[in-house]
Amino acid sequence: METKLDSEQLQKKHFDAIAADYSAHYGDVWSQRYRRQFMNDPMLGNIDLAGANTIEAMAGGGETTAYLLEKGARVTGVDISQEQIDLFHRRFPNCEIRCTSMLSTGLASNSYDCVVVLGGLHHLHPNVGEAIREIHRVLKTGGYFCFVEPHKGSFPDWIRQLWYKSDSLFAANEAAIDVDALKAQWSSQFKVMTETYKGNIAYLLVYNSLIFRIPLRLKPLYSPFLLKVESLVERIIQGRWLSCFVVCQWRKL
Repeated sequence: METKLDSEQLQKKHFDAIAADYSAHYGDVWSQRYRRQFMNDPMLGNIDLAGANTIEAMAGGGETTAYLLEKGARVTGVDISQEQIDLFHRRFPNCEIRCTSMLSTGLASNSYDCVVVLGGLHHLHPNVGEAIREIHRVLKTGGYFCFVEPHKGSFPDWIRQLWYKSDSLFAANEAAIDVDALKAQWSSQFKVMTETYKGNIAYLLVYNSLIFRIPLRLKPLYSPFLLKVESLVERIIQGRWLSCFVVCQWRKL
């Protein structure tokens, strides 16, 4: 049986190894445009973050940090990978940084206005509940827990499960998030504010260019068109079953 330490060390080793490539692909201009339109704005656009103490959890190289700083947040980056934290520090030297587990951060209780997780929870199995418990602990009452994750029960998830087993860019404990189960489990601690299902062609080929081994030099050639296609598909046929990820905004009760 896999222990908490086993899964954490697996992910630490995995992201130490791919840190540079991960940062290059998920931090490039086209992935950042995708994040802003389809992830960051839906997740955070209606929250006033001016002066807000905000944790970017499982922060990687700080791919969401520029957006948070633009909204006036005071950002603390948390990640277990030292390689990722070093990248974060080089980009945002004025932000507080913690190289530590999101299961036990050592941060003060009831002291943060917002915790943001973009694609991090699905790396934490079987410890997702422990991470949410820690997030609840550090948040102030009324604070926001905002996350974007691949979700269980969709057609893309069925494909993803097959892919995860054979691709070296995925660690063995990665799996989509069961949003319905989490809502039921945490209903007395969090109020669900928004839940939106998104992600189709641009999510795959623009945002996840690393996974598809697409050279960065090619992304400017097709990304503008695919971003428009994604918006069109989202308006016409997008639904939970066809979506690649869910955008959630919860608030601590």
